[in-house]
Amino acid sequence: MKTFQGRVVTPGTVTAEALVTTQGFNTLASFQMALQFGDKAVKCGDQNNEELHGKPMIGKALCLPQTIGSTTGGLVLYCACALEKNPACLLFANHIDSLAAAGAILADVWVESVSMPVVDCLGDEFLNYVKDGMKITIKENGIVEVE
Repeated sequence: MKTFQGRVVTPGTVTAEALVTTQGFNTLASFQMALQFGDKAVKCGDQNNEELHGKPMIGKALCLPQTIGSTTGGLVLYCACALEKNPACLLFANHIDSLAAAGAILADVWVESVSMPVVDCLGDEFLNYVKDGMKITIKENGIVEVE
């Protein structure tokens, strides 16, 4: 097991299976099929992200460097949570961008039925270490355990 210290963006504790990308995560492209057309498995629809395309994201610990793409990113994250089609948590190697942070915070405040903890500033070593399928546990103080 390896432990990483990050910064809590939205609080919570969770244990989930890792889903990892080393590319920027395009929030709109990734969630569009699930949110518009009812994909219940919430498979990543971003054809430009070969690491994630076609893989189910719901309930996973989504490990990423940062989000990219449209200014709708925050709204997309909020809607994914409101429709209970969200990852279990978001783990950013870098600083979270303002749009993703806004969506995560809005979901944390407005969506009572869903918790999606978000931790950023985990570092490049985190993304180099974590692999798909590894067990991720988030503690409330921003500690992320990977096994």
